[in-house]
Amino acid sequence: MFSPPLHRQRHQFVVDFVNKNKPQKGHFLSLQVADLGCSECTLLMKLKFHRDIELLVGVDIDGAKLKKKWQGLGPLSTDYLQPSYYQLRIELYQGSVTQKDARLRGFDLVTSVELIEHLTLADLGQFSDVVFGYMIPAVAIISTPNAEFNTLLPGLTGFRHHDHKFEWTRAEFQSWALGVALQYGYEVEFTGVGPAPLGQQDAVGFCTQIGVFRRLRQRPSCRAVFGVDVEELFSYELLYSITYPSLRDNNTLRKFLVAEVLCFAEELKQRWMEERMAASDGSLLQTEGGAEAHQAASGQRVEARENPTACGPEDENLMGQRGLGLFMTQEEANQGAQEESPSVHRFVAVPLASLWTSPKVSALSGSLRNLRHFLMEEPTVRLSQDGSAVMLKEEDLDEGSFHAEDGDYGEANQCSQPPEQGEEWEASV
Repeated sequence: MFSPPLHRQRHQFVVDFVNKNKPQKGHFLSLQVADLGCSECTLLMKLKFHRDIELLVGVDIDGAKLKKKWQGLGPLSTDYLQPSYYQLRIELYQGSVTQKDARLRGFDLVTSVELIEHLTLADLGQFSDVVFGYMIPAVAIISTPNAEFNTLLPGLTGFRHHDHKFEWTRAEFQSWALGVALQYGYEVEFTGVGPAPLGQQDAVGFCTQIGVFRRLRQRPSCRAVFGVDVEELFSYELLYSITYPSLRDNNTLRKFLVAEVLCFAEELKQRWMEERMAASDGSLLQTEGGAEAHQAASGQRVEARENPTACGPEDENLMGQRGLGLFMTQEEANQGAQEESPSVHRFVAVPLASLWTSPKVSALSGSLRNLRHFLMEEPTVRLSQDGSAVMLKEEDLDEGSFHAEDGDYGEANQCSQPPEQGEEWEASV
């Protein structure tokens, strides 16, 4: 009767609600969402792609069913290659919705999709007290079958499911919902999914009726209701927990940033090498950057014609130490070579100010000072003595080799040269 199927429409209603109520400036920076009676985790699998959600929790009394489905909630390979700034944590609990658990208090959104009709009236009273009196979410979405619509379902006799304890009419559902809202300090709006055929909507309503409960502003949140002396109740058993890779984690951010830096450095190096080769053949084109490349080949400092990025005052000193562009300094190369071997290596020094012109590098680091701080902590990256440039061996770069720890972060595989295992350089120069 319905396209898409009714269960998908119910889940899509929640997804659309999350999209329409994304965190705004001055409000929640990210959402905490719990699905009570999550069953096969279908709704959770849809919500995990919404990066405004930082904590996604599923609760169901059937632990065996949760164990069969939790693999679908794990991160994808793209979540490691392109980690989000938002941090997502998913947890699955086995437990009854009639029991209290402190780990579910104060969520931004609690959903209960086609659950309450499986409860006895006595359990329903406990459910109301747990959700609205103990969890105290900012918003609760509760759906249940509309008994008035049953006459339009072909071949149906009795309830829609053998485990249903009741199926309410619109008046019965609204009476219960308004009573709960009044008792616990909420307001409720009624809607639904699965519309009736043309001309019968007013007579029978939606196939699934939905109540959207919003906590009144004068009602304190659970963080204000429960003090530190209140007993912490932990009735649920944690079956599954996974934290997605996030740029909020310094280790992940550092690996991703280093991969971006090395990839961009390879791109800049290739441009400089082409210009230097052209200059050595006497056929250097007089294009922008050609003069700088010639100066670089002569061991002179390269100055940028203009600064393409906006830097704060704290970055001016760092930018002033080296101009934008690529250059070679034999003095630093000799100093670095003396530490490793008697032979003299030639180095290409890529100023941090040049690397920071990359939108990705600047967005990830935030400032030149932060960029230098991250690179100084990375043992696979060699900096100049004053910390203003990344020092790369020219012969190693000719082979396209660089080292990024784990090789799973950033877009290093998109460089013009395939990454190979680089030699282990000491952190100090």
